[in-house]
Amino acid sequence: MSEKKAVHLIISGRVQGVFFRMETQRTAEHLGVGGWVKNLPNGTVEAIFEGETDKVDQAVDWCKKGPPNASVSDVAINEIDYTGGYGSFSIQ
Repeated sequence: MSEKKAVHLIISGRVQGVFFRMETQRTAEHLGVGGWVKNLPNGTVEAIFEGETDKVDQAVDWCKKGPPNASVSDVAINEIDYTGGYGSFSIQ
């Protein structure tokens, strides 16, 4: 059985208005990772990824770059308890 993990991210930079949420969802679905992504009022993007450790790590690595028009300046990463509660990935 593969290792599982969950992470909570706050992504800073030019990350709103550049299809960051849509592309994050596409990436997460491609990797088979559950969770969600949303814009925050302060201009950052918040996300939770949950799934196989290597797939979650790939999703986090993608967030460090983002889609072509994004300019990511920081990704705050906090590991959280894996619950298995996310069967899919959504935009909130």
